[in-house]
Amino acid sequence: MKNILITGMSGLIGGLLKNKLQEIGEYKLTALNRTKVDGVNNFQADIRNLENIMPAFKDQDIVVHLSAYLENDEWLGNLNTNIIGTYNVFEAARLSGVQRIIFASSGNAIRGFSDIEPYKSIAEGRYKEVPENYKKITHEQVRPQKIYGATKVWGEALGRHFSDAYDISIICLRIGAVRPENKPANAHEYSTYLSHNDVTDALYKCIEAPKDLKYDVLFALSNNKWGYRDLTHTKESIGFEPSDSADNHIVN
Repeated sequence: MKNILITGMSGLIGGLLKNKLQEIGEYKLTALNRTKVDGVNNFQADIRNLENIMPAFKDQDIVVHLSAYLENDEWLGNLNTNIIGTYNVFEAARLSGVQRIIFASSGNAIRGFSDIEPYKSIAEGRYKEVPENYKKITHEQVRPQKIYGATKVWGEALGRHFSDAYDISIICLRIGAVRPENKPANAHEYSTYLSHNDVTDALYKCIEAPKDLKYDVLFALSNNKWGYRDLTHTKESIGFEPSDSADNHIVN
């Protein structure tokens, strides 16, 4: 039985992942959260303080780092949680001998491409203006949108450093648009939509990925016709095959 620590378990994705892993029944789950999470072991602390969060990492095999500050352009919140907090999680994991960190990156790490063609036409739902053969964005590309997106790129770079320097497996998952209502909220999300089932499946496959996968950046999207982020590498690396799609929700 693997010991898994999840930061931000009280959030939407954290709660979905908790439910999936409990259904599987092969994991001992611990929440690192500022508020108590029912049904699992709890450590209530703020990731902005390294000393306070250290006890949560003892004897953990895998850390899934979902906790984040989501306001796009508010600097101090992004600095304290997404930069300092992410460093603290990585460092606590390193000091505690954690084998793997799954870092919840974001499609915002490349969302700047939605400001240029042909991705701008896709984001705005002008599909007749999209060339038949256009190049999808790959996991190797970076073009963050706003401060939040830039902090996710920094987290990916930090993961690269920690993996190389300390031999920790670190998988950075660029998560698409996950909504409480489990459907796209706007035209852009017809391309970036990620269903509840697909996001938990992608995270589960990261947890169970081969031990020799030491570092990677992966996209996670549902099977959306207008998805312009290339899922090929994700499928090849962890065997992720999305089962849902935004297509049934598109309003012409």
